[in-house]
Amino acid sequence: RYALSRLVDMNYQARVGIMAAGCYGLPQFRLRVFFWGALPSEELPQFPLPTHDVVVRYWPPPEFERNVVAYDEGQPLELDDAVLLTDAISDLPPVTNCESSDEMQYSKPPETKFQKYIRSMNYEMIGSDITKQEAILYDHRPHQLFEDDYIRGANFRDLSGIVVGDDNVVRRDPNTKAVLLPSGRPLVPEYVFTFEHGKSKRPFGRLWWDETMATVVTYPNCHSQVVLHPEQDRVLTVRECARLQGFPDDYRFCGTVKERYRQVGNAVAIPVAKALGYALGIASQKLIGKEPLMTLPPKFAYSNRL
Repeated sequence: RYALSRLVDMNYQARVGIMAAGCYGLPQFRLRVFFWGALPSEELPQFPLPTHDVVVRYWPPPEFERNVVAYDEGQPLELDDAVLLTDAISDLPPVTNCESSDEMQYSKPPETKFQKYIRSMNYEMIGSDITKQEAILYDHRPHQLFEDDYIRGANFRDLSGIVVGDDNVVRRDPNTKAVLLPSGRPLVPEYVFTFEHGKSKRPFGRLWWDETMATVVTYPNCHSQVVLHPEQDRVLTVRECARLQGFPDDYRFCGTVKERYRQVGNAVAIPVAKALGYALGIASQKLIGKEPLMTLPPKFAYSNRL
């Protein structure tokens, strides 16, 4: 509200929208707030309506619901299916918790529309002088789990010595002796009993292929997030997180592994930025009406030619 009022005070036209990245073809929800501002002499850009169905993971406070960029109830929809984790990363080669290579070869061809698009962008962009060649996969390495976390190997609710009450709160089983790890630390760490008052299911949670991620963040912390790969004993790699943000596979990240995760997590999701950029371009050419929302062209999500 403050940002919007400041824009108006400075004599800008202003518009606010809350957009979910999953609505534009990604397997994460990622709800974010965006502002448009324009001088009175310019056209105020519209917000682009969704192109995909989405798995809703959370929702803004009631007072901001009307700012969510979405179709009205009862409005006819022609949305593509929601993109799931399997659509985005099932073609990537398996790697271990200790993987240290920054470059590797793909082990199989793309299997989905999303994968074909994300792997082909490097030589199909307009004006690109890159020729189609044997592609290299970059940044497909994870932040290495600490030994204790690796040994635990399961969601904490499935570990020995835990009871779950009718109130969904986890407690230590008073009838079971606490199991210790080789390090001397408890198999079930103390913080899981206090995190979200013992009701969370996220610590050491494992994703699954038919799910989506709530939000890609700047650090894959398995203590408080569901970030473990569906089948491999590790957190999602930098490249897997980058795909969930819509980065093309030829986009390389810099710095340490932690710094690369931060670059990915801090970014605006690529399909959202692309949709907003299209809306800005249309407004700059004065090709819009006065409505706050616009419809993107057919097959916009997987097109490099706008």
